[in-house]
Amino acid sequence: MKRIRLNSIALIGLLALSLTGSAQQINEFSVQQCLDYANKNSITVKNALLDIDVQKQFNRQVTAAAFPQIGASLSANDYLAIPTSLLPGEIFNQPGTKIPVKFGTKYNASGGVDLTQLLFDGQVFVGLMARKAIIDYQTRVSEVTKEQIKANVYKIYYQLVVGKKQMTSLDANIDRFEKLLHDTREIFKNGFAERLDVDKVQVQLNNIKTEKLKVENSLAAGNSGLKFLMNMPQKDQLILTDTLSEDALKVNILDENYSYNDRKEMKMLNVAEKLGEYNIRRYKLSKIPTLSAFANYSKNAQRTTFDLFGKGDWFTTSLIGMKISIPIFDGNMRNAHIAQSRIELQKTKNNMEQLKANIDYDATNSRANLATALITMDNQKKNIELAEKVYNSTKLKYEQGLGSNLEIYTAQTELKMAQTNYYSALYDAINARIDYLKAIGKLP
Repeated sequence: MKRIRLNSIALIGLLALSLTGSAQQINEFSVQQCLDYANKNSITVKNALLDIDVQKQFNRQVTAAAFPQIGASLSANDYLAIPTSLLPGEIFNQPGTKIPVKFGTKYNASGGVDLTQLLFDGQVFVGLMARKAIIDYQTRVSEVTKEQIKANVYKIYYQLVVGKKQMTSLDANIDRFEKLLHDTREIFKNGFAERLDVDKVQVQLNNIKTEKLKVENSLAAGNSGLKFLMNMPQKDQLILTDTLSEDALKVNILDENYSYNDRKEMKMLNVAEKLGEYNIRRYKLSKIPTLSAFANYSKNAQRTTFDLFGKGDWFTTSLIGMKISIPIFDGNMRNAHIAQSRIELQKTKNNMEQLKANIDYDATNSRANLATALITMDNQKKNIELAEKVYNSTKLKYEQGLGSNLEIYTAQTELKMAQTNYYSALYDAINARIDYLKAIGKLP
């Protein structure tokens, strides 16, 4: 019985693991696939797209004002006390008196249809003209949001790619130090090295293993951060398939030409300027009269008993008409709206000038940072090549008994330092290139 129970528990455990495994999705993504996934699933992007839908519904409200407005009503009254009117006594040969008279019936009912058609309203007219611009503005806002997410996806993705390359170097360093530790122990056993030499190598090996663990944790955190940015479930596995070449970082770096309108933010402000002009025009047109037409058709019945739908007449009333509403004085509210709109438009123009200055600064600064980062990257790569040559020569001398343990230990330490500096420079070059392309509006 005990064996059967244990087997059942094991079976349940395996079933749970299989279900967990089936729930996990493995995604092997290039950087473009990550961008596409983020644009489709990011909550920030989804909300930006929903703002466009919200604006479309607002446009429908503006359009609705230009269509006929039709309404119907139905009412029934039971006068518990019929209204009393006072008539002059002269009518009844009683001059100087007021005669109370009740008019109407106890039960009344009426039903009718009203139609109103706006013929001219300056504000509605401008609102209809501005519909496309408003949608365009919200679209530009969503593009700015996507651009910000795109830059972050690029940075995290390629930092993880560089981290994987760094892990390869750390593994190679661990292999070297393990070999060095083995050789140093053998030399120590033969009496040609001190215990201190063995301990030094062991300490360095432990440090490299610790560094590898930190890099592994950093890569795991970066992977989780990338999934969070893309709104990918954390339980899913994300495998990066793109690689990175140094030549790719140097493409088109000599091209100094850029246009302000390549920046998504500038396109957004261009539309905002147009909307500001529409707003001023809207409030100016609010000063002129509005014109509307209306019609009404109704039926009403009056009864002394509650028999509204029985025998009896329903009397018809119908009318058509036009109405002109003329604004005369509103306490200068319209003038205040116009002045406020002009100030808002000026602020938009100021923001455009400020953005141009920011683009010039960002382009100049990020390009200088990119040039410096690429030079540093190339120099650190040369240092790695030199450090590898020194290490290989020192290792050969050591194996031939012509070199000391300290020399090979020092050579290995310098190689590791050169590698660390190179990957740091590579990180900086990636970030600088992304910042530069984002500054000139050419982030792919």
